[in-house]
Amino acid sequence: MLASGPTGGREARRALQKLTTFDDRSNVPRVKPSPKSLILDLLQSLRGRSMPVRALVEAAALFDLPENGVRVALARLLERGLMERDGPGLYRLAPGAQPVSRRVGGWSSADARALRWSGDWIGVLVHGLARADRPARRRDARALAFLGFAELDPGFFVRPDNLRGGVDGVRAELAELGLDASARVFALSRLDEQTEARARKLWDGAALVRAQREARVEIERSAARLGRLASQAAMVETFLLGGRAIRQIALDPCLPDEIAPEAERRALVAAMRDYDRAGRARWSEFMRAHDAPHRNAPANLAGLSGEARAAALGTSRGA
Repeated sequence: MLASGPTGGREARRALQKLTTFDDRSNVPRVKPSPKSLILDLLQSLRGRSMPVRALVEAAALFDLPENGVRVALARLLERGLMERDGPGLYRLAPGAQPVSRRVGGWSSADARALRWSGDWIGVLVHGLARADRPARRRDARALAFLGFAELDPGFFVRPDNLRGGVDGVRAELAELGLDASARVFALSRLDEQTEARARKLWDGAALVRAQREARVEIERSAARLGRLASQAAMVETFLLGGRAIRQIALDPCLPDEIAPEAERRALVAAMRDYDRAGRARWSEFMRAHDAPHRNAPANLAGLSGEARAAALGTSRGA
C-alpha cells in the first residue's frame, strides 16, 4: 500500500508542483494528469489486464485528484468505449483504445523502426475529404502525427520513406490508428529540387535533437536522485518524467540522419528503458497490493491525443 505518513505526502505534493510547471525550453510540455488520462495511463501499463477502482482512486490521490473526478471519468470512458468492465469494480482498456495503446506501448523498440533512407518519400492525400466531422479530423491528425507526417501543401502530407515495412506498413498502421479510409497513401520519388527542399524543411531537426537531449538528461538526473526520495514522491516523479520522455519518443517522427541525426533519439530510448525499470520498482508494491502486475512503469501520457501539440512536435509549418 502507499505510504501515508505526513512526510511522504508532503514530498509527493512538492514533487507534483515542481514537475508540472511548464518548461518552455522543450517542445513537450509537462502535463499534470487529469482523472481520464491517469486512468488510461495506468490501464495501458497493464497490457490488457484489469485494475480495481479502489486502486485508481488511491493512485489519483497521489496527484491531488478527487475520487469523484475519477468516478466521473470512469463513466465517461465506459460510454466512449475506451474502457470496459472486467468484473465487479474491475476495469481494463477496451479494444477501441488498443491501437493507440499499442503504438505508445511500443516506445521501447522505437529505435529499431527506422531504416537507411533511399531518398524516397511517402505521401498521404486527405484533400477533398469531408471535414465537418471534428472527431474524424482529430483521428486523422492523430494518426498522421504518430507516423511523423507533416503537411507539405493543404491536405497533402509527406514523410521520408525510411520506416520498417515501407509504404504498405505505413498504410496499414495509419488505418489502424483511425485515418479516414478514403485517404490515399502512396510512394513518392524523384521530387523536383524545389519541392525536395521544401519537404526537408518541414521538420526542425535541431529542435528535435535538442528536445531529445533535454528529455534524456532530465530522466538521468531523476534516476540518480530517486533513491533519496520518499516512496510517494518517487512514484509521482517517475510517472510524470517517464511520461514526458515516452511522449517525446511516441511522437518522434523517426527522421533519417539527413534531416535530424538519429543518435540522440537512440540514446533517449536507451535511457528510458533504464528509467522504466526504475519506475516499475517504485510502483511495484502498489501494483502488487492491488493484484495488478504491470509490464511497464505507469507513465503520464496526457497530451498524446492533443491535435495541435501532436501535429506541432518537431514540425515547422509554412517552411
